[in-house]
Amino acid sequence: MTNKTTLAQGREYLAIPGPSVMPDAVLQAMHRPSPNIYDGALIEMMPALTADLRQVARTQCDVAIYIANGHGTWEAALSNVIAPGETVLAPASGRFTHGWAEMAKGIGAEVEILDFGTASPWDFDRIAEALRADTHRQIKAVLAVHVDTSSSIRNNIPALRALLDDLDHPALLMADCIASLGCERFEMDAWGVDVMVTACQKGLMTPPGVGFVFFNDKAQAKRAAMPRVSQYWDWQPRANPELFYQYFNGTAPTHHLYGLRAALDMIGAEGIENVWSRHEHLAAAVWTACEIWSGEGALQLNVTDREYRSHAVTSLRLTEERGTSLRDFTENQLGLTLGIGLGMADAAGCFRLGHMGHVNGQMTMAMLGGVETAMAALNIPRGSGALDAAAAVLAGQI
Repeated sequence: MTNKTTLAQGREYLAIPGPSVMPDAVLQAMHRPSPNIYDGALIEMMPALTADLRQVARTQCDVAIYIANGHGTWEAALSNVIAPGETVLAPASGRFTHGWAEMAKGIGAEVEILDFGTASPWDFDRIAEALRADTHRQIKAVLAVHVDTSSSIRNNIPALRALLDDLDHPALLMADCIASLGCERFEMDAWGVDVMVTACQKGLMTPPGVGFVFFNDKAQAKRAAMPRVSQYWDWQPRANPELFYQYFNGTAPTHHLYGLRAALDMIGAEGIENVWSRHEHLAAAVWTACEIWSGEGALQLNVTDREYRSHAVTSLRLTEERGTSLRDFTENQLGLTLGIGLGMADAAGCFRLGHMGHVNGQMTMAMLGGVETAMAALNIPRGSGALDAAAAVLAGQI
């Protein structure tokens, strides 16, 4: 028997854009017996936990917690402020705006989609045109994805708020920060966001299963005027519970809460400004390497302008649909798992690098080294010196 040697043994590195790498401290906090859900430490931790969530979101607004993934928070947010027959505007720069829009249609909303493709940020002239045309103020909310995980586009939320204000349009500004919270600068109150949705498995570094909806007084006023909201999705008892079970409309996600507590402690110890800065520096190293590789024409960054690139995920494509082959090599031969080309017409040629959450400089260099190794093994043309340039970025030399 002939055995083929691989280099995939040892600790695997999941470099997809969520679920992100889970810190040992988070996993250890979750590795415990089930706690009492009627009295004791679990109940006592909730006020501080929700306060720390607000600090990460930079808000004084209310937060409701759901046992759900990001899709669940989409529906939760919509269900509290959009009645059947009401209209939402969805400016799309990737797959996830379309997903949120589909969720809105599912609860009976009318959806107006402005599709900017998968490689371009919002066109504010087109958004302004749509809002100006809404003379009867039928649009009740704008569904704004801050970072689209499929395309890796980072959109300008403050500019959208400014546009709504300039046009004196009363629509709620609803932001999807599932891929950005805890990775990108986000200031809910300062940016004038009315509703924000996120989940625990990316920048919040906790295994998937818990989601969050933050909402301000303007959104709460719309909730109060709703003809009905299902008991499960209703954010009011979750945000201001009289009894512990109302945080979750039933049994708490006990072990997730302990993991989330540990993750928030880590974010607090580092400081949210430093968290943002770390992601910015690591992303710059990734971009620099990719830009050099792209010099030979086989590799392309999906987003050409750095101003619109996410600091949490980078979407790439290879000619001749070699993205799948590259991912297969890194996973099977190196133990490095990269993200699939999600939501792209040429999905087989695309792949994504996740650099979010519990990541540091040596992990980033290892990921880039794995990609370079795969390109060498597959004879993919690439510019030279990419790893040296990425190292120089992290060393503060460029």
